[in-house]
Amino acid sequence: MSVENAGAPHFPFPYQPYPIQEQFMQALYGALEHGKVGIFESPTGTGKSLSLICGALSWLRDHEEKRRQEADRLLQGDGGTSLSISSSLSTTTSSTPPSSSAEPDWITDFVQKKAERDFVSKLKDEELRRKKREEHLEMIRNNSQLKYALKRKVEHNIIILLYDLLEEHVTKVYLGFLGYFSYVEFCPWSTPLSVCVFARVFHQIYYCSRTHSQLAQFVHEVQKSPFSQDISLVPLGSRQNMCVNEEVRRLGSVQRINDRCMEMQKNKHVEGGKRKRGAPKAVCPYVGAQGLQTLRDTVLGAVRDIEQLLSLARETRSCPYYATRLAIPPAQLVVLPYQTVLHEGTRRASGVQLKGQVLIIDEAHNLSDVLSCIHSSELTGAQLCRAHSQLAQYSERYRSRLKAKNLMYIKQILFVVEGLVRVLGGKLTFPSLCLPVTELLTINNFLFKAQIDNINLFKVTTTTTRSQPQHTAIGTEIGEGIDGFYDTLSVPLSLSPVESPPGQQGAAEERELAASPMMQVEGFFMALTNANTDGRVVLHTQGNVAVSSMKFLLLNPAVHFSQVLKDCRAVIIAGGTMQPVSDFKQELLFSAGVGAERIIEFSCGHVIPPENILPIVLCSGPSGQELEFTFQNRDTPHMMEETGRVLSNLCNVVPGGVVCFFPSYDYSRRILENWDASGVLARLSSKKKIFQEPKKANQVEKVLNEFSHVAFWKDSLLFSVVGGKMSEGINFSDDLGRCIVMVGMPYPNIKSPELKEKMAYLDKNLPHSGGRSPGQALIENLCMKAVNQSIGRAIRHREDYACIVLCDRRYSRPATLAKLPDWIRAHTHTHTSFGPAFASLRRVIHTHLQWIIHTHYVCRAHAL
Repeated sequence: MSVENAGAPHFPFPYQPYPIQEQFMQALYGALEHGKVGIFESPTGTGKSLSLICGALSWLRDHEEKRRQEADRLLQGDGGTSLSISSSLSTTTSSTPPSSSAEPDWITDFVQKKAERDFVSKLKDEELRRKKREEHLEMIRNNSQLKYALKRKVEHNIIILLYDLLEEHVTKVYLGFLGYFSYVEFCPWSTPLSVCVFARVFHQIYYCSRTHSQLAQFVHEVQKSPFSQDISLVPLGSRQNMCVNEEVRRLGSVQRINDRCMEMQKNKHVEGGKRKRGAPKAVCPYVGAQGLQTLRDTVLGAVRDIEQLLSLARETRSCPYYATRLAIPPAQLVVLPYQTVLHEGTRRASGVQLKGQVLIIDEAHNLSDVLSCIHSSELTGAQLCRAHSQLAQYSERYRSRLKAKNLMYIKQILFVVEGLVRVLGGKLTFPSLCLPVTELLTINNFLFKAQIDNINLFKVTTTTTRSQPQHTAIGTEIGEGIDGFYDTLSVPLSLSPVESPPGQQGAAEERELAASPMMQVEGFFMALTNANTDGRVVLHTQGNVAVSSMKFLLLNPAVHFSQVLKDCRAVIIAGGTMQPVSDFKQELLFSAGVGAERIIEFSCGHVIPPENILPIVLCSGPSGQELEFTFQNRDTPHMMEETGRVLSNLCNVVPGGVVCFFPSYDYSRRILENWDASGVLARLSSKKKIFQEPKKANQVEKVLNEFSHVAFWKDSLLFSVVGGKMSEGINFSDDLGRCIVMVGMPYPNIKSPELKEKMAYLDKNLPHSGGRSPGQALIENLCMKAVNQSIGRAIRHREDYACIVLCDRRYSRPATLAKLPDWIRAHTHTHTSFGPAFASLRRVIHTHLQWIIHTHYVCRAHAL
């Protein structure tokens, strides 16, 4: 089915779309057409992914068709060609000021005609490349003559050169007309037909989300869409997720996998060139040119998620990590995780080009936090010591083979690392103790304290990025060798007066050894190149230098998002719960230089009927105790017992599963201990089987599966935590979540040094509005975003129903209610006493139970 309105675009859809889906696609189409930054909110269960797919790909289809028609019009053979070309050229050169000196007419005519000939030549080249690309993709999809791309065999050193180009600086040839942007990647084995496959398409859509499972779900939606047979889609992932070499995968750590992969590519380059003395080094058998090219074509030929791609790669013994990067330029839709697109260095290394393209950021409710996290960096004393020792050994061993310039850069890096160690309490001359303290510094003050303010960190960062030894040779050829540098510290690690807690020392050492220290140091150097006002450095010094740490905290995420917004034709920021958006726009868009005229907002309701949801703000409990879980009174016995009575009454009438969210793990532990001592927990367990969210991530799936099984056959109660493992990305549909209970308001810890500094930064740099400071608004928004994510776990489809109970009278404040999603706020009822609230909840539950019983008997009668 499709949507067809007068003057509206045509949207292919796998089924008759809901009205809100039609509105969503119309708004999305308009945003892409006019180059907007769109904030789109669509509740989970409303088909947001399909709406994004069909709306965006419909625009891409129509936009490419308009480009083709424009090109055909300019290349037509009638008398209007010169006029059309002249008109197009005048639009591209209108900004050029006219020459002050008058030229003869014959010179002007000659220049004009030459420009027209050049323009037509470029236009024909682009059209030829486009047609060849489409023919080649069609050949791949029909699975015919696939071996055509394997005409030439490449030497190993050439393929490694290609990898270096992809990782560092892709050789580009720019061709432009009518706003088109394309480039040809350097490919030694390219035939005339395979060259067109490397040509970047005119427009691409980049879709990114938080996790690989969410990306896989999106790809499955594309496979179900009407575009599945016509779109060329490439899924990207990290080496950890895409490596098929079991020897490398067993390393586990992301850094160790990256280091080993790059080392094996370097070994292949050496093996393919001049062989050195000694035993042959390990190379990866999955990076053959023929296999990569075949897998690249297969990726472009059909829509596959990463799991399907990995299975195919194992069969063909080809590397999916490099094959997918070879497939980026001709792909129409690229699916990739946040890190790959939001971090400039990773984006450049992956071959992702955002200039003039469309970017869709899904699950973007925490986009500001994600940007801050991606561009923050942390170093421990142990990592600094290992990095210094390894680099010093490298410099000593290869001193005679290093150029004087490179040796100077290595000494600079060593000097900076020594300064960082001194900041953590390590002394190279005389012993002293490191007293436990937390200190927060500006970037400049930190550089002064470390005595490295005279070092050009931009140059040092460039050196560490371009040079390979610190990534591979140091850790493998030279060895760890950290004892020599540890001995120079004032507090030797083996003689530290403060020992690591039992059970934590081994885990900490394992994490340290798992990651390449120079990669971490490089990341911290890069963080220190931010502007002084955009970040802070937090020092945590303890009695042991090894466990002391320094962390760079990014305060202004807009500084790294601004380039993305500038490069992209359009950016779509989508999520199920985007509220509140006012401060989000101020912090991330306006601060990045985006004008209000470029921003559009779209928010739609849910597909469920109004009677299927009952949000309640509960101001008091059954005994009349006022419910206000402030820090001062939430631990009182009266408040805890009243909360237990509220939950007991709810469990009496709500069938299936009840999910109760507490503001923190610590408060969850305290209130459950109180209930266990007072007998409340026993009363609850007599009505429903009780489950509790575990702290360890590897136990979450087991608890969730048990809860789901019990809730399907019997009533169950799950105690969870806001911001925990089960508050985001978990589906509590149908009987898994007939009632969501939110105990208190999960405000963040305002005593945190990092949060205090963030609030101070916002108060200083953002405008005040509504009688509150931007810092206060941040606290409220963090709280309500967490609440919205938690209560959004229920009601996942049209026939679903649930009750949402907000247990705290502070939810009744108009400013707080305004931060709830529209589709929840519109139906929210505030009750000052427990009786009316309980009656309305029981009435809704009874109505739906009667409807279920009626439906059961009708279906049974039809069956008989």
